[in-house]
Amino acid sequence: MFRLALITLLALTPAVMTADPPLLTWPDLVGRPQPKADATIAYGGDEMQKADVWLPAGTGPFPTVLMVHGGCWTTSIADRSLMNWIADDLRKEGIAVWNIDYRGVDRPGGGYPGTFLDAAMAADALAANAARFHLDIRHVVAVGHSAGGHLALWLAARPKLPKGSPLAIANPLPIAHVISLGGLPDLEATAASPDNGCGTEVVARLVGAPGTRLDIYADTSVPRLLPIGVPQDLVNGREDRVIPIRLGTGYEEQARKAGDKAILHVVPATGHVELVAPETAAWAETKGLIRAALKQ
Repeated sequence: MFRLALITLLALTPAVMTADPPLLTWPDLVGRPQPKADATIAYGGDEMQKADVWLPAGTGPFPTVLMVHGGCWTTSIADRSLMNWIADDLRKEGIAVWNIDYRGVDRPGGGYPGTFLDAAMAADALAANAARFHLDIRHVVAVGHSAGGHLALWLAARPKLPKGSPLAIANPLPIAHVISLGGLPDLEATAASPDNGCGTEVVARLVGAPGTRLDIYADTSVPRLLPIGVPQDLVNGREDRVIPIRLGTGYEEQARKAGDKAILHVVPATGHVELVAPETAAWAETKGLIRAALKQ
């Protein structure tokens, strides 16, 4: 169930909401009827170690999106149900969704390395279950929102992890394309930005305090792994008051300088909630990017 804490932590102030046109609030999204997934798979023993499967009508094989929710890497703020509305929208259009959850920094075993290992195991469980659900995983597109944008990019970057990292494995699920919706890929920049909606302390809880490892960002922050060799689309709302747009423009510049194909798409009249609401211009743009990435 979506966590009420997300509403109180990230909701925009009434003064902001009077802008023209008005921006969506979290209650606008989570207060509507919630669609249900077709199946749920456990990839571990914790209640958060789950992935929901959203299957279109027909027999497949279905083009597949790997979806990663945000919520500041914190389970008490959000879980995978935040993505249900856009997952359902893709299902209706013939695209399967593998919507993953993971232990946040506020749960036993979360933080480093648990949050990263969970995201990795959830992604690799897609490959293990692809035949069962008739999922085409030859060209997986990863879509992540907010903190999930960081994890989606990180999943695509796993082949670049340092060999000595406890997060590295030999054959991670190949990801062909990443779409980050208001993401936070650069953890160092996020930790240095007190105006980001997640705050700065959560990054330390995610990666570990300085001194706990030789370099706490070497295997956790996406810019340290560039180039990742995967096309990347960054969709940001021009009026996003939760994730400053400079965190998108700054990462785009880093990725392009490293040789990756990274494109920033700034959507007007769009805040943070619009990025995961199926009726919005931001989601229409994202769907077009998903279809292009899937070569549909």
